[in-house]
Amino acid sequence: MRRILLLGKDGQLGWELQRSLAPLGEVVALGRRGATASCAPSGLHFRDYPRCGDLTQTAELEDVVLRLKPHFIVNAAAYTAVDKAESEPELARAVNAEGPAVLAKAGAETGAWIIHFSTDYVFDGSGVNAWREEDQPAPLSVYGQTKLEGEDRIRASGCRYLIFRTSWVYAARGANFARTILRLASERDTLNVVDDQIGAPTGADLLADIAAHALCEVERRADLGGTYHAAASGETSWFGYAHFLIESARARGWAIKAPTERITPVPSSAFPSTARRPLNSRLDCSKLERAFGLRMPQWRFGVDRLIDELRPA
Repeated sequence: MRRILLLGKDGQLGWELQRSLAPLGEVVALGRRGATASCAPSGLHFRDYPRCGDLTQTAELEDVVLRLKPHFIVNAAAYTAVDKAESEPELARAVNAEGPAVLAKAGAETGAWIIHFSTDYVFDGSGVNAWREEDQPAPLSVYGQTKLEGEDRIRASGCRYLIFRTSWVYAARGANFARTILRLASERDTLNVVDDQIGAPTGADLLADIAAHALCEVERRADLGGTYHAAASGETSWFGYAHFLIESARARGWAIKAPTERITPVPSSAFPSTARRPLNSRLDCSKLERAFGLRMPQWRFGVDRLIDELRPA
């Protein structure tokens, strides 16, 4: 039976991965505090490793991997506070680069596959073309820099790996743009939303299903390992995303105060931030689709499902 070690079990992606990975084997899911397992791994008592899911605790992390000897290590843990990372670069680097490096080193020693999630923020957001895997990264922020370093250290470790870069992740669980906009639209009469950043809202459920499918495929074909872009198809701005969310929620009978005609598109400069964001977050997913026989659904499909899931009682 496959043994799968999952990091970041309590985040919006980690939560969905617990679902998608469960049919594939024994899943040991770690958070910053505590662990869950579909069955107790023999000889490993997690009470002895109270913070083994914390990527800053590298000694515990490495020891757990070496003792557990999983077939797959799935890392959904990350430091994602983009603005705060500018004032906490050491912590961001510890979580986004040093922790993944330890997982990769231990994975190389044990023969485990590493499945790791990265971001469109490794690019500078210039131009209008969708970013391909071979395009030159040039991150604008500490967050992007540390995520890129994490990628590089995994690739340099000699382990077998899959890295999925994605964008604009949402889920019914956790903090994200979709949930914030729906809350604000129920409280305010008007909204200003950025209209010059372009990307594709991508569901954590979609990413989790892609990862589970890819995990099974690389077991049969190790040559499929590498770096891939994984995001929903189509594109929109944050303004277009907000407009769609509010229109769809209103059509379902939500109590919305802000009509769509009172949602105003504004440039990024209207919301000064500590960290710079890429204007172009388009990701070309054709390599992923070809390699794994997949077709990325339109972003509106997943967002529609999210609104149904979040529908007030």
